[in-house]
Amino acid sequence: MPADAVRRAFGESLLVGASTHNLEEASAAEEAGADFIVFGPVFETESKKAYGPPVGLAALREVVERLTIPVIALGGIKLGNSHDALETGAAGVAAISMFVEARDLCGLVGRIKGTTDEHR
Repeated sequence: MPADAVRRAFGESLLVGASTHNLEEASAAEEAGADFIVFGPVFETESKKAYGPPVGLAALREVVERLTIPVIALGGIKLGNSHDALETGAAGVAAISMFVEARDLCGLVGRIKGTTDEHR
């Protein structure tokens, strides 16, 4: 559902995000009133193969630089590459397996944020 349709239905009080896979979709989501987007798949991942090949860090960086709303990196995000995604200027990372499989979720989040000694 496009962000502007969600806005018309639910008003300004709802935080609206959009899933995007290229600059065109990302820009359209921002223009339609999305508060943030998720963008990807940035890296190779089995769960996102239906969306085509990974877009890569350069495409993520371009979207981050062009949009004024937060961009969340998605797709193949692991502890070892999460910092690469964040270094593009992405506002955050979204991941399924990395967080679900974590034995110490708080410690993992601390490592991603750089608030623990073990950075990678």
